[in-house]
Amino acid sequence: MIPYSLLDLSPIPEGATARDALANTLDLARHAEALGYHRYWLAEHHNMPGIASAATAVVIGAVAGATARIRVGSGGIMLPNHAPLMVAEAFGTLATLYPDRIDLGLGRAPGTDMNTARALRRGLDNGESFPRDVLELMDYLGDDDPRRLVHAVPGTGTRVPVWILGSSLYGAQLAAHYGLPYAFASHFAPQALDQALGVYRETFRPSETLAKPRFMLAINVFAAETDAEARFLRSSMQLAFVRLRTGQPGPLPRPVADIAATVPPGALAMANEALSVTAVGSPATVERELGGFLERYAPDEVILTGQIHDHAARKRSFEIAAAAMKALGAVTA
Repeated sequence: MIPYSLLDLSPIPEGATARDALANTLDLARHAEALGYHRYWLAEHHNMPGIASAATAVVIGAVAGATARIRVGSGGIMLPNHAPLMVAEAFGTLATLYPDRIDLGLGRAPGTDMNTARALRRGLDNGESFPRDVLELMDYLGDDDPRRLVHAVPGTGTRVPVWILGSSLYGAQLAAHYGLPYAFASHFAPQALDQALGVYRETFRPSETLAKPRFMLAINVFAAETDAEARFLRSSMQLAFVRLRTGQPGPLPRPVADIAATVPPGALAMANEALSVTAVGSPATVERELGGFLERYAPDEVILTGQIHDHAARKRSFEIAAAAMKALGAVTA
């Protein structure tokens, strides 16, 4: 019995605007809440013409205001881009406005290119200060200490739940060392998944926050009435991934009938390997493939994602995925 959640990058489809993407996000969040999704997370990316969630805390506030019960948070905030105090103030404010509904997932990567990182006015220390910044941030969100010279207002005492996000052994080791929940970016970087999960579970140290490991598995889902239709929907994300990796980021492409005829074999193989933690197909196929991931990794929670060009098709995909999770014994929010 595990909860299932939703990760949204607020994609900007070809032919649409950032305003359209954000309106779609609010609509999808309300839809996810009605379907029993436990959390609705948004990701920080900068200088990306196909993603509208750069001001992640702002979008989280809009989603929390448009919903009533679902937990809303970051998947994640790229901490090297920010001063820990400012993150504590932002998420402390969100937690004050929406008590017991806000999550804070933290990543070590800048989530962008080096030129944009410089534009963000952050030092390029390759994430070396990340462990120290995580502790500083958690301290700001913890109980009040009169000896502290700087306070997060709002923030102090909110104890916003902190997750460590990662796609390598580094995040797994840090989450285990600090006794924090851990979410692996298996939806686009699954190469180190098995090893990182083993490290996290084997070296986890209980903390005031968490008594035992809590692992979240990210899975792409492209679900439709037929396998063929689902594969057609998936082609948008395959195209977007190839363009991103070849230095041509842009809006989320329209799907194509024959992805193999559109993308060179080597590039397609690269994209398919990176997106291998994916369930794609009809309701029966998606349920079977999701079940396979649950059996192999035994996650404590699943977070589903999937960039689909057509908003109605995207909503339907997450609807099919929710039904599949329920059939597999997942618990609803």
